[in-house]
Amino acid sequence: MLLIDPCLYIGTAADLNDSQALVQAAVTHILSVDSVDPTSLLPADGTFCRKWVNVLDEVTSDLLSHMDDCYLFIREAVDGDGAVLVHCQAGRSRSATVVTAYLMKRYQLDFTEAYHRLKSVKCDVQINRGFEEQLHLYESMQCEVDMSSPLYKQYRLTKLTETYPELQRIPREVFAVDPAHSSSLEVSYRCRKCRRTLFRGSSILSHTVGDGASAFRHKKSSNLSGDVQCTSYFIEPVQWMEQALLGVMDGQLLCPKCSSKLGSFSWCGDQCSCGRWVTPAFQLHRNRVDQIQQLKMHK
Repeated sequence: MLLIDPCLYIGTAADLNDSQALVQAAVTHILSVDSVDPTSLLPADGTFCRKWVNVLDEVTSDLLSHMDDCYLFIREAVDGDGAVLVHCQAGRSRSATVVTAYLMKRYQLDFTEAYHRLKSVKCDVQINRGFEEQLHLYESMQCEVDMSSPLYKQYRLTKLTETYPELQRIPREVFAVDPAHSSSLEVSYRCRKCRRTLFRGSSILSHTVGDGASAFRHKKSSNLSGDVQCTSYFIEPVQWMEQALLGVMDGQLLCPKCSSKLGSFSWCGDQCSCGRWVTPAFQLHRNRVDQIQQLKMHK
C-alpha cells in the first residue's frame, strides 16, 4: 500500500487483510476495482465506507463509465478528512487506471503527466491497452464522462460490439429517442421521399476525415477521385432501427414509413467515402435525407 497523493493510497487485495496498516494510514474509504467481491476480506461492522467496481482486467472492459463516480468517492474521503485505499488484485492496472483518472481530473493533468506521477511512486504499474485508450478519451472529454458526447457514444457502441458479438440483446439505452415521437428545436433529418423524421443532429457521430482515394487502393478502382468527402451520415442507433439490428451483423437500413433504402449498418464497421473506417457503422446516405432546421416562433 503506497501513498500516491494526500490521503490517497494504491494497493492490492492482500492489503485488505492488513488491518494494522489500514488503521495506521487512517483509511476510512476502500475502493475495490476488481472482479472478486471484497466483502469477505473486510470487517462487517461498517468500519469502512466501501465501493466495489466489478470489472475484469481485460482490454475490452469498461472503466471509463465509472471514472466520475470513482472520482467522487475518492473526493468524499479526501474532503472529509479521511483517507482512501484504491485497490485491485495486483495494484497494477485497474486501480492504477482509476488513480490516474483521479490525478488527471483533480490537477488538470493530461494522461502522460498523471501516469508519470503515479509511476514515479509505484514503478510497477502497467495499465492495459484498453484502459489507456479510455484514459485518453477521458482527457478528450475534459475529464468528464458526458454521455451525450459523440465521443462517448462512439466508445459505448464500440464496447457493445465487443461485449455482445452475437447481438441477441441490445441495451435499450443505446438507442436514441425516435424524433418522430418527440418534439425538439434541434436540427433534424428527414427521409427525402416521405418526409418522415429519422434522427437529430446530436445523433451524428463525426469522425476524422480519412485519406480519400488512397484509402481505397485495395479495391483497384480506376474511377476514384482524390476528393476527400463524406457522402454519408454516421449516427448512433435510433429506436426505429431496433428490429433490423437484432441478431444480425449487418444489413440495410430502410425508412420505417416508406421502406425506401436509406443506408446500411455493420457491427464490424464500414468505410466512409472519405476513406475512414468507422466501427460499428450506422450510415445513412446524405442524398437520401434532408436537413430540417426548426424555427422558434416568437409571440
